[in-house]
Amino acid sequence: MLSQLAHLSAKADGRYATAYELQFLKNYFKSFNLRLSAYEKIKASEAEIIRKVQAKILSINPNLFCNGSEDATLKWRLDTVRVLRQTAAALLIDDAERLRNRFIVWFKTVLRALNVEESADITYKLMLETVSEYLTPEEAALFRPLWELNRLDIEKNNSN
Repeated sequence: MLSQLAHLSAKADGRYATAYELQFLKNYFKSFNLRLSAYEKIKASEAEIIRKVQAKILSINPNLFCNGSEDATLKWRLDTVRVLRQTAAALLIDDAERLRNRFIVWFKTVLRALNVEESADITYKLMLETVSEYLTPEEAALFRPLWELNRLDIEKNNSN
């Protein structure tokens, strides 16, 4: 929404915005209570969500967090919390563009440099499943497209 407001401000400079140009605000306010509820649930359950995802990952591949002799579990946890928080913030303010341009592009570069796309892809798949357990179907429907932005970017990166 912040990105859309910035675009509207520039586009409608010196004139009134049209009903069409204001529609995104009406849509945002219609979904605000769901967005706020989902955001608060994710925030309150963050530690439990991260623990569940980590346990699921370890049940699939117990060595996924091993980088040679180094245990990368703490790094994974910090990065995963960062991605979840950024996505939850984008959910709250309904701003996929901001998430993509200010976070995902940067983070994908980091993942590529560290060569951890496999763990990221597994994490994204399991995170979507796990977070959805904490949300109503309506809240999950708002969260899913934002989370998929993270995941699809990783998959595109793997296909290069």
